[in-house]
Amino acid sequence: METTSFKTNINCMGCVAKVTAALDQAVGKDNWKVDIQNPAKILTTTNSGVKSQDIISAVEKVGFKIEALANA
Repeated sequence: METTSFKTNINCMGCVAKVTAALDQAVGKDNWKVDIQNPAKILTTTNSGVKSQDIISAVEKVGFKIEALANA
C-alpha cells in the first residue's frame, strides 16, 4: 500500500475533527492520520487509489492549508 505525506496547518484535535468527514470521504476511514505533535503537522494517507490533488482539494475545502511532501 502506498503512503503519501503532506505538510498542513491542522494543529489540534478540533482541527482534526473538522477535516475528518472530508478525509474519510476522500481516502476512506482509517486510511489517514495527522501527527499534530510534529511541528510540520504531517498528514499521512495510505490509499494508493487516491490522487494527491484530490486529498489536497478535500483539505482545502474545509479551510486548511496543505502541501504535498516528497515521499522517501
